[in-house]
Amino acid sequence: MKYELPTPDATMAFGRALGSSLRAGDLVLLSGPLGAGKTTLTRGIADGLGVGGRVSSPTFVLARVHPAGVPGVPLVHVDAYRLGGDLSELDDLDLDADLERSAVVVEWGEGSAERLSADYLVVRLERREDDVRIVALEPHGTWAARVPDLRLAG
Repeated sequence: MKYELPTPDATMAFGRALGSSLRAGDLVLLSGPLGAGKTTLTRGIADGLGVGGRVSSPTFVLARVHPAGVPGVPLVHVDAYRLGGDLSELDDLDLDADLERSAVVVEWGEGSAERLSADYLVVRLERREDDVRIVALEPHGTWAARVPDLRLAG
């Protein structure tokens, strides 16, 4: 499934729709080059989950936990860019424990974070020269059955 997102507001709306369908135990991996819209998408996901706190790129702290609204699911937002494939630092974050009670979104997590669960969704973002974002969803495990039922903007 591919979607065109012509503006940052459309990227936020897409994230909001995805976030509203997330539940504890969900793992979402965001893939795409710098400037593709991963953090903007995560802001939308957080809004859809109803979590509190400002959502910004956790590049220098690696992970931020955003508490759940009432009712809701907490969001753990991870930026694996600085890890450079060092899986020991990813292990130190103890994400498998967080995954039991939170939705976990990992920017730059492809190639490392998918080992946290057999059930995960890869969201690939691409930025065209005209600034339109192209989003492609790649479901794994139980996500294959869930993706067709998602009501996503696009």
